[in-house]
Amino acid sequence: MLIPKKVKHRKWQKGRSKSRTVETRGTQLEFGGYGLQAMESAWMNSRQIEAARKAIAFFTKKGGKTWIRIFPDKPITKKPPEVTLGGGKGSVDHYVFPVKPGRILFELDGLREEDIVKALTRAGHKLPVKTRIIKK
Repeated sequence: MLIPKKVKHRKWQKGRSKSRTVETRGTQLEFGGYGLQAMESAWMNSRQIEAARKAIAFFTKKGGKTWIRIFPDKPITKKPPEVTLGGGKGSVDHYVFPVKPGRILFELDGLREEDIVKALTRAGHKLPVKTRIIKK
């Protein structure tokens, strides 16, 4: 799974989601001819990204080239169950990537168009956001 090797700050503040905003970076295809683009905003954890990557790899039989355009680097903390208030913030439980509408999640190239569309469709079913397939 994807986790950062080293972080500057171990625990982050949560931040506020600006639900009406759209992504300004990572919205164009840079590497491949086809991409999977997010249409909603959500936190995508490393397990979901890995499940989508495995779905693409399994369907394409490891042919072609796949680029993962997102990396989970935002730490999410969690306190153990049945712990009273106080005692500080919980330990880091997992890492997420905050996705906004318009962000390219995966890119594919080097296969037939039908195979790429099917692979990206299957990967989109593994993710917590609505997605669409775009091409150059």
